[in-house]
Amino acid sequence: MDETPATPVITIGLNSGQATFDYAMAELDALVEANNMTVVERVQQALSKPNPGTYFGTGKVEELATIVADDGVDTIVVNDELTPSQIRNLEAGTKARIIDRTGLILEIFANRAQSREAKLQVQLAMLQYQLPRLHTSASQRLDQQTGSGGGGGFTNRGAGESQTEMSRRTIQRSINHVNHELKEINQAAETQRAQRERNQLPSIALVGYTNAGKSTLMNALVQRFGKNEDKQVFVKNMLFATLDTSVRQLIFPDQKKLLLSDTVGFVSQLPTNLVKAFRSTLAEAANADLLIQVVDYADVNREAMMATTEKTLQEIGVTDVPMITVFNKADLTSATYPSRAGDQLILSAKDDASIDMLVQTMKEKVFHNYVTANFLIPFDAGDVVAYLNDHANVLKTDYQATGTAMRVELPQADFNRFKRYVVTDTPTED
Repeated sequence: MDETPATPVITIGLNSGQATFDYAMAELDALVEANNMTVVERVQQALSKPNPGTYFGTGKVEELATIVADDGVDTIVVNDELTPSQIRNLEAGTKARIIDRTGLILEIFANRAQSREAKLQVQLAMLQYQLPRLHTSASQRLDQQTGSGGGGGFTNRGAGESQTEMSRRTIQRSINHVNHELKEINQAAETQRAQRERNQLPSIALVGYTNAGKSTLMNALVQRFGKNEDKQVFVKNMLFATLDTSVRQLIFPDQKKLLLSDTVGFVSQLPTNLVKAFRSTLAEAANADLLIQVVDYADVNREAMMATTEKTLQEIGVTDVPMITVFNKADLTSATYPSRAGDQLILSAKDDASIDMLVQTMKEKVFHNYVTANFLIPFDAGDVVAYLNDHANVLKTDYQATGTAMRVELPQADFNRFKRYVVTDTPTED
């Protein structure tokens, strides 16, 4: 089946002297492409601050209207979030449909959402975005994806009630309904997290900019150390290829186990409502024992991307979780890899030696509570021997007259559990 042709658009941005302007516009182009659109022309203006009525100055709006007419393009994508009046005035002045940066990101999220939770989270953010923008094209576009068209399901409540009031009431009712459904889903997710915590498995969360290679890195780890039934996560070279948090269990050859989660990617100027809506999904990061910030080492804007990631983590309350930084995609640069300097690694998710170095670093960070001890287990306690063989790193086994002698590396909790079989007084910390 043929893919839907990309919609031609004009992108516009206001340069107020910020150092990251070119980067933000390039990122806008990537967002446009991710939404099945193509940029046919870029228009920018240098102003100290946006015009409160039309974003651009009057003369620039007139120039923009001429470009729209000449190019036959009916959609303009703006690099900032606009006020409702700015959207209406720009539409009136250019005779084109206006999509601001927030609306664009919301559309992308709506198209990518797969799970019930992700769809509800996006719908909530969309509804909150629509509420002050009723009867603009920005609202109408999102109506098609949220099913929250103004007045739907309502009878006339009186001759004095406007269509806008009816629409506002409809959206508010939808917001309340979605919040209720999300609360139920969040309670179930919290129960699952509590169950994993009871299993005493350490957890690591991959965080970082969208398209930095988090999913590729997770798949490389799952392929080597995951359970046979574990599915790999979706990977595609585009922004926000996946929105759902995926959790996989890794089992290493020394029987150490952990949970690895791949969270939704970040982007600069991520809409506040969207961050709030996805707060529960990002709880995997908040509850992790270790964060791995994945950075595209081949991108010249990586420092800005790291700043965006750290700012977003602060917004969702993730401030005291230990973190290491993985500079991924080193295979696209001239850098020597894999290499490590403290908590920073330069590697490629496609390279086995890189994965080995990452795994060693992960182990150092989350398995510091492991001890090594000698046990002598009576033959009638065969279940203990079986447990240690399945759940610990058995370094040596010797069958003696009085039982099975084992030198074992294991979690402190398991050491305490089987302490009565220890034949040395003090365990060795690893």
